[in-house]
Amino acid sequence: MPARVIVVGSINVDLVVAADRLPQPGETVLGGRFTQSAGGKGANAAVAAARAGASVTMIGAVGDDAHGRFAIEALIAEGVDTAGVRTVAAQTGVALIAVGPRGENQITVAPGANALVTSDALRFDAEPGVLIANFEIPLPVVVAAVEAAHAAEWTAIVDPAPAHAIPAALLAAGPILLPNEHELTVAIGNDDASTALDELMARHVGRIIVTQGAAGVLLAEGDRRERFPGYPAPAVLDSTGAGDAFCGVLATWLAEGATIDEAIDAANAAAALSVAQVGARAGMPSRTELDAFRKGELPAR
Repeated sequence: MPARVIVVGSINVDLVVAADRLPQPGETVLGGRFTQSAGGKGANAAVAAARAGASVTMIGAVGDDAHGRFAIEALIAEGVDTAGVRTVAAQTGVALIAVGPRGENQITVAPGANALVTSDALRFDAEPGVLIANFEIPLPVVVAAVEAAHAAEWTAIVDPAPAHAIPAALLAAGPILLPNEHELTVAIGNDDASTALDELMARHVGRIIVTQGAAGVLLAEGDRRERFPGYPAPAVLDSTGAGDAFCGVLATWLAEGATIDEAIDAANAAAALSVAQVGARAGMPSRTELDAFRKGELPAR
């Protein structure tokens, strides 16, 4: 049976402009190239997990509009089960993304229907799997979903993005936390990332994986601190969605019974591949591509 992954999270449509440089405040930059693609941290992680070979269920919300229909069709095309996605009386979430020449980005999100996500449709199989959640939906929903996963003996991964203080109830449920360095400092209210990690570990009963872009990740597990270097990317065109690719592949490997070290290595490879094409999902690898890349063989795209 394929590994089981459930995602409770955001579903957006990304409106992307790739330009020769990112604008300064108050500045207009002309000459950009526009694309529209399906996005949202939750839906992106769901797609990454599905492409990596997991059986994925998405729980979220969209509006009764063209963007919502587009987003659902994109998930179905990836083999994601969307029975848990509600259509609500709000606009589908939209992300406005500007991408610079080195793949750096600026993102502004109108959450829309994501603010109405509930965990009512959440059901766990008897066989263990992995739950993914993120902070682009209401925090009480994230806490309830993670607590339910803990009770069902499922592993939970929480991507605390966008940056926000982490509720004590969530820390007590012990999910794997997946912040970047900025999200780590905001989560604990400490501007020094190294001491912030120690402070957060003192309050948290689970693992913390701090993503550090091309440098890889830092794992904190009890007294253990270990750095896992990133894979060299084939190209760096757009970093949007790299963290979501990491999250989805990490979940898939863990759901398959891999160790945390093995799962991190695979997730690092997925993140490196994901930045090589423009768009949050365009570069997310299939299982075949990911396996080939980890063996030192660049996949044909």
